[in-house]
Amino acid sequence: MAGLAPEGSQYDGRQYDSKMNELLDGQEFFTSYDEVYDTFDSMGLQENLLRGIYGYGFEKPSAIQQRGIVPFCKGLDVIQQAQSGTGKTATFCSGILQQLNYGLVECQALVLAPTRELAQQIEKVMRALGDYLGVKVHACVGGTSVREDQRILSSGVHVVVGTPGRVFDMLRRHSLRPDYIKMFVLDEADEMLSRGFKDQIYDIFQLLPSKVQVGVFSATMPPEALEITRKFMNKPVRILVKRDELTLEGIKQFYVNVDKEEWKLETLCDLYETLAITQSVIFVNTRRKVDWLTDKMRSSDHTVSATHGDMDQNTRDIIMREFRSGSSRVLITTDLLARGIDVQQVSLVINYDLPTQPENYLHRIGRSGRFGRKGVAINFVTNDDERMLADIQRFYNVIIEELPSNVADLL
Repeated sequence: MAGLAPEGSQYDGRQYDSKMNELLDGQEFFTSYDEVYDTFDSMGLQENLLRGIYGYGFEKPSAIQQRGIVPFCKGLDVIQQAQSGTGKTATFCSGILQQLNYGLVECQALVLAPTRELAQQIEKVMRALGDYLGVKVHACVGGTSVREDQRILSSGVHVVVGTPGRVFDMLRRHSLRPDYIKMFVLDEADEMLSRGFKDQIYDIFQLLPSKVQVGVFSATMPPEALEITRKFMNKPVRILVKRDELTLEGIKQFYVNVDKEEWKLETLCDLYETLAITQSVIFVNTRRKVDWLTDKMRSSDHTVSATHGDMDQNTRDIIMREFRSGSSRVLITTDLLARGIDVQQVSLVINYDLPTQPENYLHRIGRSGRFGRKGVAINFVTNDDERMLADIQRFYNVIIEELPSNVADLL
C-alpha cells in the first residue's frame, strides 16, 4: 500500500514516520513551512488558473494544497509528503502553471512519474487546470511512438510529463532541450526509486540547468529519496500532511456481485428505500451516465439530485445547497466532484461504477477522520470489475466483504 514503508521492511508506518523525523531532525537541511491558505482565492494565483481550478471541480483546497501550492509558486524547493489520494497532483500542477511564461513555447517544467498511467493522468490534470491559460503539455512515456514524441516536442510545449526512461531518451536525442527548464518535479518519488529508476533520475538531473527549482512529492521518504533531496535540492522546505487527514477508518465497506452492467439498476432500485433513510451519494464514471441514471431513477418515481462537470457552477452550487440542507437525499455524481462533497450527514456511498483509479476510491468514500463519523460504502461489482476490486483492497490494505441482507441496520 502506498503511504507505508517499503514492502518487507521491518517497521510499520508510524514507526517509519518517527524514524524519518529522527533522520531529519538531526539535519539542519530542511525548514518546515507551516503557512496555511484556506481558500484558493487567498493564494495569489492568476485569475485564469483559478478559473481552471474551479472549473475542474475543486471547491476548497485539501490539506496538502493549503500548505503546498504557495511555497512552490514562490520558487522554493519543496519536499511534500502525503499519501496517495490527497491532492498532490493538483498542488504541483498549480505551482507549475502559475510560474510558466506562456509567451515562450519551450519546455519550462519537467515532471517525472513512475508509471505511464500516472504520467498520463498528470498530463490530464495539468491540461484541465491550465485550460484557460493555453498551456501546452505532452506526456512522454514508453510504449508510444518515439517519432511522434519527437514531432510534438519539436513543435513546442511548455510542460513535459513522463516516465524516466522515455524522458532520458528524448534528452539524449536532443529532441527535448533542457535549456529553459526551470522546474523539475518528481512525483511518487518513493515509488520511482523502488522501481529502480534512481540512475536515470540522476542522469536526467545532470542535464538540467543548475538553477532548476525542484519539487519532490512522496508518500514516504525512504533513505534513497532523502539522498536525492540532499544532492539536488537547495534549502528545501518540507511539508508534511499527517496520514490521518483522510481515512477509511470507521467506514464499513461491502460489495454486491451484480455480474452484468444491466443488473446494476435493479440492484440500486432495491436499495433505494435504504438510501433515502440517510443521505447518500452514488458515483458513476461519466457525465452521460449521471444523466442516464438520473432519468432512470426518476422514471421509477425515485427522488434524486444530480451534478456533474458540464453544469455551470451556479447550477451545481444550488444542487449542492439542496443536498447539504437535506431537502434532497440522494445525489448522483462523477469523480470530478468527489472532492467537493464533504457533507457531514452522508453516511452511505454507492459506487455504481468502481473508480477507474484506486486513488479515487479514497476521495469518494474517505473522510476526515476527525469527525469520528461512521459510514457505509457499497461497491457494485460486475465480472469485469473483479480485478479493480482486488487492486483497491491491496492498495488500501482493506478487506471488502459481500453485502449482508440487513444493510439498513448498519446505517
